[in-house]
Amino acid sequence: MKTKAAVVYEPGKPIEIEELDLDGPKAGEVLIRYTYAGLCHSDLHIMHGDLEARLPMVIGHEGAGIIEEVGPGVTRVAAGDHVVCSFIPNCGVCRYCANGQQSICDMGATILEGYLPGPRFPITGSRGDYGAMCMLGTFSQYGTIHQNSVVKVDDDLPLDKAVLVGCGVPTGWGSAVNTADVKPGDTAVVIGVGGIGINAVQGARYAGAKNVIAIDPLENKREKALELGATHAFATAAEAMDAVTDMTRGQMADSAILTVGKMEAEVVEEGFNLIGKGGSVVITGLNSIEEKTIQLSGSVLTLFRKNIKGSLFGDCNPTTDIPKILGLYQSGDLKLDELITKTYKLEEINEGYDDLQAGKNIRGVLVHEH
Repeated sequence: MKTKAAVVYEPGKPIEIEELDLDGPKAGEVLIRYTYAGLCHSDLHIMHGDLEARLPMVIGHEGAGIIEEVGPGVTRVAAGDHVVCSFIPNCGVCRYCANGQQSICDMGATILEGYLPGPRFPITGSRGDYGAMCMLGTFSQYGTIHQNSVVKVDDDLPLDKAVLVGCGVPTGWGSAVNTADVKPGDTAVVIGVGGIGINAVQGARYAGAKNVIAIDPLENKREKALELGATHAFATAAEAMDAVTDMTRGQMADSAILTVGKMEAEVVEEGFNLIGKGGSVVITGLNSIEEKTIQLSGSVLTLFRKNIKGSLFGDCNPTTDIPKILGLYQSGDLKLDELITKTYKLEEINEGYDDLQAGKNIRGVLVHEH
């Protein structure tokens, strides 16, 4: 069949919309009709070359839709099911899935290559085989993806909101709840309040933090953080330093969760200086693989017993945490509607990413037309 999709051919060049050929599902695979996709900063890393991916690649890794067809041996979903996609697949049997760390499932090794096990490229076009970002390629009308990448959700959930729980929401939420292990009464700092950071704010609040400090240079981001659970908001870490010192009587924050769009050594140092003894810096944002973004005093790390942790997918287990987080949305404990700033058509994808880079959006959502 044919599908219209957004493709990256070369780093630094605009996304191109192209009609491509899509092969149907083989064993273990499903055909999905994508209805919505989230515009996430990680796609920008591919577009700019910060993350070296195999090109050409159909981008988009935050998606929701309806299963159209299933291949032989598929047991997780059936045709007609409403699903949210998990940007890291979960095989259920590798060492990491088996011990409850689905976010680092071995099957995620090829998410920047974009092929299905085989290797197999269901998408082809004028440039030969096309990869799909995170084995999903949600900026396409249809996709042939692995059953390990989808999670069935309730039919009555609005997929235009549920789509956010494929990446941004659990990544931010889990960075606070799981990786930082925020406890009632804690002081938690979130640096960078975009589509990830706003959910770290929500997670820290729900986990019971007494003080949730949001740091972002943009006023619209600080306002949204205060609306969704932050107790304080500052434009810079320097401005926050005195306030954190005062509110903790000098003990400083229990955790600093770093969710900026492009991680820099300066941001890591700011987070490190904002936490106190036994505190944790959680690094969720990315930069290029070669970039050295951690340059700190090892002696302070040791003497103050500080921790630095990487967090992928918020240390969530998609098969259980995606339904759990959506349940919190259904009960009103987690906000999703309020995260969506603007919606776009496929042809407006470059405009959507311009808006993201300009800081206009908390989250933009692509609405697929069929």
